[in-house]
Amino acid sequence: SGLVLVKNPHLDLMEEDILYHLDLGTKTHNLPAMFGDIKFVCVGGSPKRMRAFAQFMRRELGLAHAGEDVADICGGSDRYAMYRAGPVLSISHGMGIPSISIMLHELIKLLHHAKCRDVTIIRIGTSGGLGIEAGSVVITDTAVDSSFQPRFEQVVLGDVVVRSTELDKDLAEELLACSRDIADFPTLIGHTMCTYDFYEGQGRLDGALCSFSREKKLEYLRRAYEAGVRNIEMESTAFAALCGLCGLKGESCRFYLL
Repeated sequence: SGLVLVKNPHLDLMEEDILYHLDLGTKTHNLPAMFGDIKFVCVGGSPKRMRAFAQFMRRELGLAHAGEDVADICGGSDRYAMYRAGPVLSISHGMGIPSISIMLHELIKLLHHAKCRDVTIIRIGTSGGLGIEAGSVVITDTAVDSSFQPRFEQVVLGDVVVRSTELDKDLAEELLACSRDIADFPTLIGHTMCTYDFYEGQGRLDGALCSFSREKKLEYLRRAYEAGVRNIEMESTAFAALCGLCGLKGESCRFYLL
């Protein structure tokens, strides 16, 4: 039916579902009226970037008016920012798996309560690149963990739960085809490695702690490249796992800065 799924039988027993970190709720807001026609959701780490993206989309869709600014739908919360441009929702998710996971749980419930259909979700932002030209855009085919495995591991009630991190291959190819019209940004499809840390977890030598040599770092990155990894960040495995389980057509596109 194209509806966004939730896989939690307890939600049906709740009188009200409060989306606490988004400052929304099923009793306080008419979610179908506010969001029922949403078709695309773009998420990224920075609130400022997602505000700028929403303004860009309003111009592209012919919705911008002189002197008018986009409003933060989550203005009552200081956790995330959410903006709307017609059928496109733009939301910040912060940094790292815990932050994006909280946002996605509440976003997916929002889309479910709003009875949205056939929603495509795309994660946009920056990342570290591996063996590619600076300024490239990496479209993720599979998110992998720090051992280069396509999995998202989470401890639930003391047990390790492993979930798949495959993303929508057709969407990846569609985005790659669109990129051919933009000559300024070399674009490729590859694996994205997700880590739990920006410094040691990504092999950086400039953190407060460093337990390895430069040679060990380079050997690890060589193995990552040989495994198909082309960029490194901190959210993709959780993003891929939650989107896949809840029936969202998802993809991740990251711009490699340096």
